[in-house]
Amino acid sequence: MNPTDTSQTLVELSAVRKSYNLGQPNEAEVLHGLALRVARGEFIALIGPSGSGKTTLLNLIGLLEPMTSGRYQLQGEEVRGLDDTALTMRRRSTLGFVFQFHHLLPAFSALENVTLPALMAEGRVSAQQLARARELLDAVGLAQAMDKRPSELSGGMQQRVAIARALVQDPPLVLADEPTGNLDTASSNEVFVLLRKIHAERGTSFIVVTHDPRLAARCDRVVELLDGQIARDEPVDRAAEALR
Repeated sequence: MNPTDTSQTLVELSAVRKSYNLGQPNEAEVLHGLALRVARGEFIALIGPSGSGKTTLLNLIGLLEPMTSGRYQLQGEEVRGLDDTALTMRRRSTLGFVFQFHHLLPAFSALENVTLPALMAEGRVSAQQLARARELLDAVGLAQAMDKRPSELSGGMQQRVAIARALVQDPPLVLADEPTGNLDTASSNEVFVLLRKIHAERGTSFIVVTHDPRLAARCDRVVELLDGQIARDEPVDRAAEALR
């Protein structure tokens, strides 16, 4: 798949608002009428200062939080109004998540952590899913560490396990919230190179929240949030000077 092909829309947001009720009569609106389109095969950096709404937007796209108003279509289906069961099914089939903190289960091996989404979705792990988990750990350079627990792995290795876990259900879109935020420079670069490699080889779409302008400049498109609104949305070749 050509990563620049924008013929198939994964995410379409229009007039999206998100408010939090802080107790009557106080209400804080975090997102103010956002419009955003994400096409299949894109690799997007989501940037902006702390408090600009990046994580809220990512959680909304990830069906982890409901929007207050507006429209959200995921692969052409309107998600507003879906019940919790339907939202869970859409999330499991369409989305992968990589967080700043890897959230690996300490008592589970690397392989068991990677198979966890399949276990949660179906109550069991099939031979095919187990084989895919092994394939993914091999792809992220952890073929020799499948039986190791998180405490036996470095921070960068733990994040690689989390990336493999995000991909085990083969989602078309992966949401990564500061995936290199807790890593040193070398490990951060290794993880980012891995994300780009997966994007190039599998055509997986990525939205990556980052505070690092060097990483943002290595994405294909930059979306900048400021005070809950999109202040900039452009290809990296046009945004490069502002990012450096």
